Amino acid sequence: MLPVGATIPDLATTDQHDRSLPLLQRLGPRGGIIYFYPKDNTPGCTLEANDFQSLGQRFAELGCTVIGISKDSVRSHVGFCSNYGLEFTLLSDGDGTLCEAFGVWQEKTLYGKTSMGIVRSTFIVDQTGVIRKVYKSVKTQGHAEAVLAELVRLQGEG
Repeated sequence: MLPVGATIPDLATTDQHDRSLPLLQRLGPRGGIIYFYPKDNTPGCTLEANDFQSLGQRFAELGCTVIGISKDSVRSHVGFCSNYGLEFTLLSDGDGTLCEAFGVWQEKTLYGKTSMGIVRSTFIVDQTGVIRKVYKSVKTQGHAEAVLAELVRLQGEG
């Protein structure tokens, strides 16, 4: 997994509006929150997305965009956004290029069965794409609030 201090890969992928842009061009004037999640329309991923959506105005006031990434299709993202009123960017990483580059595509074990999958992870990055904070194996409850608090703390330092 990419560590604090690393620069994010500037790869392009398609969002729910069918636009493809390099990742760095998607950041706000003070950076962004990039979070990886396993699957649209599942309970934990929906909770996490709704929490980021509910705090969207606060992230915008701090000059940061919120970007969610999964291997789901653009079509799936369109439905997910429509179902839950999500207004932030969701990127489709169908071929797993971003997941691999960030190091979130890992071996996971569930009910004794091992398989490859996205490890729920969040990266706070500054406007130049340098990672300032990494959250690994995220638990969804209260996560968006913790990210917002950390972003406020980091911006106070800088």
